[in-house]
Amino acid sequence: MTGSAARMTLAVEAFLQSLDNSGRATATLPFDTAEPGRTRGERTNWHYTPRARAGLSFRDMDAAQQQRAYLLAAAGLSLPAFAAVTTIIGLEDVLDRVEGGARGRHRADYHVTVFGRPGAATWGWRFEGHHVSLNVTLVDDEIAATPLFLGANPASVLAASGAVVVRPLAAEDDLASELFDALNATQRDAALLSTEAPADLLTTNAPTLDEMPDAEGVRFAELQGSARTTAQVLVRHYLDRLPAEESDAWWRLLAPDIGDLRFAVAGRWGGPRTAGDRRPQYYRLAGPSFFVEYDNTQNDANHVHSVLRNPGGDFGLDLLREHLAAHH
Repeated sequence: MTGSAARMTLAVEAFLQSLDNSGRATATLPFDTAEPGRTRGERTNWHYTPRARAGLSFRDMDAAQQQRAYLLAAAGLSLPAFAAVTTIIGLEDVLDRVEGGARGRHRADYHVTVFGRPGAATWGWRFEGHHVSLNVTLVDDEIAATPLFLGANPASVLAASGAVVVRPLAAEDDLASELFDALNATQRDAALLSTEAPADLLTTNAPTLDEMPDAEGVRFAELQGSARTTAQVLVRHYLDRLPAEESDAWWRLLAPDIGDLRFAVAGRWGGPRTAGDRRPQYYRLAGPSFFVEYDNTQNDANHVHSVLRNPGGDFGLDLLREHLAAHH
C-alpha cells in the first residue's frame, strides 16, 4: 500500500470509528463501479453549490468527529491546499454576513461520505460542501483524486487600506495573468477566445469529460522563455493541490507531452492590476490527461470557481477499467 493510500485508509477508519452506528450508517454508502458516463450513481454525483447532500453533515458531528473529518481531508491534500480548503470553509460565515444572513450559510454545511469499505480493492470517499469538492477513488491502492474543485466567495477580502486580508486562490489568478502577459501578440490573439467571460465553468459538475470544450488556445509547445516557465508553474500549482506522491507521479506522466496542452482565456486580460482590480475572467488548461478550468465573473468578479480534472480518469474510471479487466 502506498503512503498516501495508507494515510487515507487510516484517516477514514479513524473517522468512522469515532461515529456511533447511526452516524456510520449515514456516512457510508456502497461503492458504485458503473461507468459514470452511463449511470450517475451517488459517487459521481458531485456538486459545488449549496444543496442537500448525501453523507454525514458537520452539523451532526461533535468537535472530535469534525476534527477526524478534517484530518481525512488533509490526507487527500497538500498542506497549502488544505490551508486553502479550511479558509474557503471559513468564508461561509463571512459570506453569510455579507448577505445579511439571508441564506443561513454556515461553516458546518459540509459533508463526508465513504463509499465502500476502507482498504478494499475498490473504495473511495468525498468531502464536500459549498465551494469544496474532494473526490477520491482507490483501486488496488492506486489513487484517483479528481474532480478536485475549490472556489471562494468572496474571492478576496480587502482592508480599508487596500491590503489583502484573505485571498485563498490567489495563485490560480495571478499565475494565469502572469502567463497571459508573457505571451507575444500573436499568442495572445490565439489564447483569447472572447472578451466576454462565461458565467461559470463550462463543464460545471459533469461526471465525466466525454464532452470537453473545443481544443482552442495557444499550445504550450509554442511558448518560450518566461511564458513557458510560467505555464509549467501554473500546471504544477494545480497538481500540487494533491499530496506530493500523487502530484509528482502525475507530473512525470504529463511532462513529456506538456507541449500538447493549450491555454485559452476569455474576458478582460492583460496589463497591470491592483489588489482590488476586479475583471471578469475565465481560463482553461486542456490536454488529453490534464484539464483545468477557472472562472471569476460572479458577484462583481469576486467569486472564483476552479477545478482540476483528469479526462478519462475522474472518479478512477481508467483504474476501474483496468481492475475489471484483470479481475473479472
